[in-house]
Amino acid sequence: MTKELWTDGSASPNPGPGGFAVLENGKPVALGREADSTNIRMEGLAMAAAIKYAAGEPCVIHSDSEFWINVLTKWAPGWEQNGWHKKSGPIKNLDIVKELYALYQDNPVELVWVKGHAGLEQNELTDQWANKARKGAKVPEV
Repeated sequence: MTKELWTDGSASPNPGPGGFAVLENGKPVALGREADSTNIRMEGLAMAAAIKYAAGEPCVIHSDSEFWINVLTKWAPGWEQNGWHKKSGPIKNLDIVKELYALYQDNPVELVWVKGHAGLEQNELTDQWANKARKGAKVPEV
C-alpha cells in the first residue's frame, strides 16, 4: 500500500528558528526543528523525514517546495556527476542535498508539487504543524 504523505517547512523570521512537519491522514508522523535555520532547509529536512518514515514502502510526497523537487529530479544527478559542485558556486545545504538525494534514489518515492497557501486542506494543515514544530511541538502520542 502506498503511503500518502504531506511535507512542509517553516522558519520565522527567515533565517531564524525553523520547524518541519510530515503528515499522514491529517496527523503528524514526524516533526522537527532547528534553532537557526531557513525555510529551504526545513522543507528539505521534511522530505527526508517523510522518506525515512515510509521506511522503504512506496510513498507519494506532496510538497509545496518546487525547489527541493527540482533538486531531486533535475539538479542533483548533475551535481553528483561533477563531484557535488556546480558552475555557479557552492551548493547550499549540501548536507541535506546529499542525504535527501540518496534517500530518494534508494526508495520508491513519487514527488507531487502542490501550490502552497492555495487552500488545499492537507497543505494548510501541514504548514500549521510545521509552525508548531518550530515552536517545539512534538508528535502527539496515540
